[in-house]
Amino acid sequence: MFLFTVTKPGLRQAGALTLCAVCLAGTVTAAVRFAGAAVPAAAGAETAISTTQDIAGYFTGYGFEVDLATAAVDEVKVPKRWDDSFTAFNQVVGESGLSLADYKGKTVEKWTVLCPTLSDGETDTYCVLLVYKTRPVGAYLLEKPGGAVTGLVSAAKAGADAAAAAAPETAAAPDAADEPAAETAAAPDESLFPTE
Repeated sequence: MFLFTVTKPGLRQAGALTLCAVCLAGTVTAAVRFAGAAVPAAAGAETAISTTQDIAGYFTGYGFEVDLATAAVDEVKVPKRWDDSFTAFNQVVGESGLSLADYKGKTVEKWTVLCPTLSDGETDTYCVLLVYKTRPVGAYLLEKPGGAVTGLVSAAKAGADAAAAAAPETAAAPDAADEPAAETAAAPDESLFPTE
């Protein structure tokens, strides 16, 4: 049997130690919350997607405004076996920190919403988000009618570069030869995403 006695100085030390531990835990929790709020694009992969507002928030984190009136959802199946085309498509999806590799053979929701700022009279650009059980598993931009697929980070960088070039000449314009090309791929054949 153990016997533990607490004297007034010992009780004061235990209380002070407990108070310090609570303050430290509160500080760490606040730091984590503020750091997460400062980087919405990185936190987007960890958020739950259950409404169209969540989808708008996801793409806003990458700098894209969407028209929620055009939101549409389909169920598609990620193929179990990938060819080179789908592997290239997954690399474009991977640009946003997501991957379809763990979802082979699974049915996912395919949300599409129009991105008016990237659309013109001839082509429309749609933000596409693939969701599995309220968890984002893939995101990309789809150009219609051409079918070109672009990664979110490349498109956001290209948009920022275009905005900087259109701004008054307060800074020297970057040389186009120095910039890497945006990573794009052809959209995977719709037969790879059979509707169930």
